[in-house]
This record gives sequence, C-alpha cells and structure tokens, in this order.
Amino acid sequence: MAEEEFKYRGKTPEELKKMSREEVAELLPARQRRTLKRGLTNEQEKLINKIKESDDEELVKTHQRDLIILPEIFNKKIKIHNGQEWKTIEIKPKMIGHYLGEFAMTRPEKVKHSGPGIGATRGTKYLSVK
Repeated sequence: MAEEEFKYRGKTPEELKKMSREEVAELLPARQRRTLKRGLTNEQEKLINKIKESDDEELVKTHQRDLIILPEIFNKKIKIHNGQEWKTIEIKPKMIGHYLGEFAMTRPEKVKHSGPGIGATRGTKYLSVK
C-alpha cells in the first residue's frame, strides 16, 4: 500500500512554497490569518530570513516561540529555547500553521514523586521527627 502524499487544504508542499504569503494566509486558521494580515514583527522577519539563508547543517537558535510556521521554512532544522534548554526540531510540511513554541514544551516530561514525607498522612503524626 503506497503512502499518501501530504496535502494541506488540497495543496502539496511544493504548491504551498510557490504561493505568496497572502495566499498561504487564506488557507490558515483565523488566528494565524489575522496575525499575518497585521504583519510579522521585525524580529520574526529577521528570523525567517535567517532560517531561509541557513545551510542544512547550520542550526539557527531562537527564542521566538510565537512565529507561525510558513512554507518558506520547510525542511530546515532550528533550535528553540524552552526556558531551560535548546530543543532541536526539523520543520516539516505537516507543521504549517502551528507556532514554533508548540514543538518545544516548557514543562518537564513527567514528575516522579517518591513516597509521602512526614506530615503528608495522618499516620505520620505519631512518628518522631528525629
């Protein structure tokens, strides 16, 4: 069984790359469409240009978690800061319309606790603290 090619709202990634930013914005959900209609900030524009100009091996580091993933930056690898460390992600066509911050979670994976401490249960009030 052949794997089906990815399409976003009926457009292939190659067709999306050829479209202008305004045409791509029409395909995106309302929040992203409104953001693009208002225009990206200077920092976001600089980051997009830096990502487009980077080589495949070169990783661009960024704190810009609010950048919308556009077709112009498909198939590039970047590092996003999540507050503690740099997370490396590869931008794939399936990520279109999402924000960069969605792929670098800020919360720890899962907290594992040990047993309850003194004062955590009713039975521990009879134990000596020493």
